[in-house]
Formats: sequence, C-alpha cells, structure tokens
Amino acid sequence: MSNSANDSATIKQRVDQLFNDLSFEEKVAQLVGYNQAAWSNDDLEHDFPSGAGQVSLLVGEEMQHIEDVARVQRQIQKKIIALSPHHIPALFHVETLTGVKLPGATSFPTGIAQAATFDPEAAEQMGEAIGRETKEVGATLAFSPVLDISRDARFGRQGETFGEDPTLASEMGTAVVTGIQKNGRTAAVAKHFLGYQAAESGIHAAVANIPERLLHEVYAKPFQAAISLGHLKGVMPCYSAINGEPVTGSRHLLTDLLRNQMGFNGITASDYSGISEIFTRYHLGAQLADAAHRALLAGVDQELPSMNAYRPEVLKQYVGQKDFDDALAAAVKRVLTLKFELGVFDHPFAEAPTEVTHSFSQPAAIAASRRVATESLVLLKNKGILPLSKNKQSIALVGWHADAIRTMFGGYTYMSTIEKHFGVKNTMAGVEDVKSELTPAGSKKHYPGSNVDVENPDVEAFARSQQPQMKSLRQQIEAAVPSATVNYAYGFPYVGDDESHFDKALDAIRQSDVAIITVGGKYGTGSSASQGEGIDATNINLPKCQEDFIEAAARLNKPLVIVHFGGRPISSDAADRYADAILEAWNPAECGSEAIVSVLFGDCEPTGRMPATTAYTAGQLPLYYNHPNGSSYHQATGGAFDGYVDCPHEPRYYFGAGLAYTTFAYGAFKATADSAGTIHVACSVTNSGSREGTETVQLYGQNRHASMVQPNIELLGFSRVPLMAHETKQVEFTVEPSQLAYLNSEMKWTLDQGEYQFSIGHSAGELKFSGTVAIRQSQFFGETDRSLFAQATVTTPAAD
Repeated sequence: MSNSANDSATIKQRVDQLFNDLSFEEKVAQLVGYNQAAWSNDDLEHDFPSGAGQVSLLVGEEMQHIEDVARVQRQIQKKIIALSPHHIPALFHVETLTGVKLPGATSFPTGIAQAATFDPEAAEQMGEAIGRETKEVGATLAFSPVLDISRDARFGRQGETFGEDPTLASEMGTAVVTGIQKNGRTAAVAKHFLGYQAAESGIHAAVANIPERLLHEVYAKPFQAAISLGHLKGVMPCYSAINGEPVTGSRHLLTDLLRNQMGFNGITASDYSGISEIFTRYHLGAQLADAAHRALLAGVDQELPSMNAYRPEVLKQYVGQKDFDDALAAAVKRVLTLKFELGVFDHPFAEAPTEVTHSFSQPAAIAASRRVATESLVLLKNKGILPLSKNKQSIALVGWHADAIRTMFGGYTYMSTIEKHFGVKNTMAGVEDVKSELTPAGSKKHYPGSNVDVENPDVEAFARSQQPQMKSLRQQIEAAVPSATVNYAYGFPYVGDDESHFDKALDAIRQSDVAIITVGGKYGTGSSASQGEGIDATNINLPKCQEDFIEAAARLNKPLVIVHFGGRPISSDAADRYADAILEAWNPAECGSEAIVSVLFGDCEPTGRMPATTAYTAGQLPLYYNHPNGSSYHQATGGAFDGYVDCPHEPRYYFGAGLAYTTFAYGAFKATADSAGTIHVACSVTNSGSREGTETVQLYGQNRHASMVQPNIELLGFSRVPLMAHETKQVEFTVEPSQLAYLNSEMKWTLDQGEYQFSIGHSAGELKFSGTVAIRQSQFFGETDRSLFAQATVTTPAAD
C-alpha cells in the first residue's frame, strides 16, 4: 500500500468508520496480546471473546521446523478473525535483533557486532532480509532494532546494542529500520525507550536517574533518527523507572516527549508484563486497575504478551472520563491504522507452510549475514603474527568456544532460547520457566568458581541439528587449511576457575607451531549463560580460568592468537601482556566460523571498529569517550596521581579503534563553512601498506564556547573507505549547523556563535588532524528540525 496523501486519507476514513462501529469490548480487544507459548495460561476462545489486537509468536520458538510456525500462525489468525465480531485480524510479533528468532531463519551477528561494522549499508541489507522473513511467517511486527545507548559493560544486555555512541546508533538503527520496513508489510518496533541501559549499578530493569538534558541529547537521539529518517512505526517502552516514574506509565516520556516533541505517530507496545509491573514491582497505585489507567493515559497502546491489566472489566470503570475516553480512542485508532497501513486486513496469514521453508535463508540473506559477520571482526592487537600462513604447520586450538557452534550465537537468538528446554532457569523478563523433562530436578551443577549452571551437553547436539551446514571454528580451520594439523584441547570452560583441563591444552601448545586460544563468556538466555538478559556482572574481565591459562601458555614461548567471543568487549590484562594478536569476534552467527577463519588466514581483511570504549576493570564504569569536559580522562584538575591509585583513567581500548593488515596515512585536511553556514570537513586517506584494506574515517566535533558543559568530543559522522595498496581517496563530510545544536539552560536547541573544532582520525583516541570553523550567528532549532549525523562523500582524486 502506498503512502500517498489519498491513501492516508482513505485509511483514516476506514479507521474512523470501523472504530465507530466497535463495541467497548471490541475496542479493548485491540489493545491486548494473546500468547500461546507453553508457559502461558491464555485460553483464546475463553479469554478473548472479541479477538485480540496482537499475538506473540513465542510459541514458534518452541518448535523445530518453520513450516510448523506458519501453520500455527494461520490457525491462530483464523480463530481471532472468527472471534472478532468485525473480523479484525491480529498483528503478530517476533523478535528480530539477530534475525527472525524462529527455526530455519537466517541468523545475524548480535547488535554490538552489527555496530562494529560501521556499515549502514550492510545493516540495511540485513534489515531487508529480516523484514522479508518476518513477513513470510505471517508476523507484521519485527521487534528490533535495540536503540539503547550502553555505557556500562556490567549490564548483561550490552551485546544487544549498537554501543555507546548516539550518532553511530542513529545511523545504524535508521538503516535497520529502513531495511525491515522496505517491503511495506512489516513494521520495526524499536526498543527500549528510554535510557534502559543507564540503570543503576548495571542491573537489568533497575531505576535510571538520567537528567532531562541527557535524555534528549544522548538517549533519545537514535530514536529520533529512526522516527525522522526511518519513519519508525513501533516503539517499546523499557522496564526502568526514570526520575521516579516508570517509563511504561510516563505521559511525560511517552506522549509529551515521544509523540508531541519527537513526532512519533506509530504504536507503542508494552514490554512483557511492563504495565502490570507499575503496580507489582514499583508499587504505584492501590490496585492493578490504577496501573492500567496510568499506562493508557501515558500512551501505551497495547499490553503484551497477554491480557492482564487491560481487561474490559478493569477499564470499563473509567468510561465517561474525558481523558480516558480520548486515550482509549487514540490507542485503538493507532492500532487499526497500522493494520491498514501494513495490509493486515488483506494479507493476514503466513505463506503456506510448504512455501515458507523455501523462503527462509535465501542466498541473499546468507550473504548479508556473512558480510556483517566478516566486517564486525575487530583486530585489537597484532605483533605481525596475523594473517596466519596456510602452509603446512601445526596449530593448537584451545577453549570451549573453539569446537562449539553454539558460541557463534548470542542473546535473542533461536539458539539461545532453546536452552530453556534443557533444564536451565529462565532469565528473561516477562517469560516464565518451562518445565523440562530433559534435565531431572536436582541434577544441575555449577561451573567451579561460579553460579552458572553447567551446560547440558545436548544443547550443542541440538544446535548442530538445527544448523547442519555450520562448522565450528575447529571444523572450519580443518576444512579451509587442510595442510595444517589442528591439535584441539578443551582447556577451560567459559566461566569460573576450573583449571583441571590445563595440562592437556598446554601439551597441545607445546606440540604446535602457533596457538589459537578462544576465550570469553557464553552470551545467551538462562542460567547456563554468563551474559545476557538478567545476567549482569560485577566483573567485566575474562574469567579466572582463562586469564590464568593465557599466562601459563605464555611461558611456553609459542605465538599466541586470542579470539574473543561474547556480548561485551574483551578486557584482559593477560591478553594485553602476552598475546601476539587479539581478534574480537563477538557472536558472529551462522557464518561466524567462516568469517573468523577468512580473517585469521588473510582471505579477508579485518575492518571492524570498536563501538564501545573498553575499561580495564568494572571500577572505571561507566566509561565512554564522549564524556563531558572536565571529567573522566579529561578531568584536568591535577592531583597526586595521573589516574586512579590503582588504574588509569584512560580506557584499555578507545571507541572506534581497530587495526588492519595494512597502514593508512591522512593528509590534505580542511575545515570550512559555506555561505549558507553548512560546514565541510575534508581529508585524504592513503593506503600506505602493501595490502588492500578498509579504513573507517571518523569525524569528531567539539563545541568550544557553549553555555552548558559539553562533551569533550562527539562523533559527527563516519565513512568506510576501501583502498587498494597505495591508493588515495578524498573524504568530505557535510555537517549541517543544526547537528551541532545542544540544549541550553532553557532547554531549547541552540547553536552558539563562536568557534567549533572538528577533528578527523582513526578513533576517538587517535585523531590525525583538527581545525576550527567560526559560526557567525546563534540559531535555535526544533526537536525534529535537527540534522542527526553528517553525510560523507568519498571520491578518487584526479591524477596530477
């Protein structure tokens, strides 16, 4: 359906007419979700006599074949249409952070890995593949991207985000939204609005006390970009309370800010049980009805995953109150409008089960996954050992991660979700535990030195049955480098202090020419994971067993290559001290082993860059590059020590950092403003090495004469620049004056007269050139009038 004015007018007419024909019960039915998952108590025929507005496809995660999911979607939809007196079909939602979280779907790297590509084009291709597969299975709402800004690696869900920077998250998030919604029948639902990962102490769903200015300038920016540039159709509020008010019940945030100031006109769907938690967790109101009333007036259009607070008998008591009647009408009309816009009335069903199988994991989608996986790998250290030779040699390969395909998948993947059926305790909010007969009660053990359950060995077997084409890192090396002898040893687990397997692994290194040591945690869902939703930590470093093993291996004087997996960046004293190379691999999904081996052995170049500042220890957190002047490692007040007594103020790895197999030189820097006030910052970049490579050129800005304390630097834009050996290209960034605006003391977006500094470089910690541009007059801007990231143009200079 097109988006012309006539179509919009027609949709409004249809919505108004249908709304006027609905009974109160039918209206409320559009505001509630139905959930058929095994742990749900929902009874469709009994509990939803007037139909349902939305359906959770969590039931699909309990299946092993996508055709079964399609069959169930069609069955549920038919029942809902029949129950609805006006035959209104339901929206169906599915998690899509790493691809459609259902069996047989194409899987993609985690959010933080996607961000490490610094490649919006790849993100849009990924989004397009996700949107198409979402549509094929009959889902209309794709729950992604995650637009949270993450400044605290203790938070177990850091791996879902695009990292710490609002400009990077804005450009990547907008690209994903654009891709998902490109087919016209799928809506992206961005989450978690707002400031969720700023929760106190790095604890999931804790309160987040964020000043109003910071909410607008940093945490709202990616959502604003997705709304203004990506035409985002859905938003999910977070579980947190901000400044004393649960977001799910905050009219200030969900209506005044999100709708009135930011211009959002789509639907707002609650996080699972989020409305009920206003009463049950935050203890606001005297009864659950108060939470329902508060959420509806705040602007929450639908309650998920099941009907609890938004019951007709609960809401009916408020009928006749103007504010309630207005809020109810607005919510129902927004839901109906989206259904018409997405064509749900005309196309309510999944494709035929026999067709869906052929529609999933198409070559283009797999190619998109491979691209993101390869571009996400970040080379953090290299003393000349990489790329490895493919000549005959012996390679020691150590670690749990090296021979498990499960490690390639992080949180919010089908692979992580299925573990709840193998006896682990659920850690996801709003989802109850599933009773399993696969692991008898009382038989679970913890890894020594941890509280994490030992992984059920059947998990890996099931993962391989679901991805029969996949190879573990060990299998991929053996296949790609047949001349090599691979000496594999388990060595150590992904958590704790167990050293009982060290000897065999150290023997493997003694017998080998080079060692590849795989380290990191297990990022996923449930009590056998060490990172993920509801799995926060006070220690952001490698577990003791891995740190100790690296030190023991170093004493053998063999070249050591460290490959790190997980949802937070590697932070390891031993790796920094002893490793000859460190490769950050995140969780690269179904093409992960292929991507890692291609970079380790030089078939592909490492091009990833760090989307988050990496601390030495959790004691430095929160740590982020765009901290205010006069703080963090720009404190600049002097003292007895340059940093902490026991640690530097500076990070282990800077935002934007990443090495290549070649070198780059910058030159011809220029920063100017044209007559319209638009700023142009240009430089040349040359591949000064002997191999092809890709440099990610980063533009940073600094307001040097603001009326409020400003960040020491801020990312304004970036561009991936592929270069052949000795090739030079010209990069020019265009910065609109509105992008430099900040909130003054009166909370107005303002641009001051004065000098602004612009810097271009390789990372936030490695700036190559800086220059100033004079802004000749002050200006004011509206919330939606601002440019949100700089545009880059890359050209090849003409020959002399």
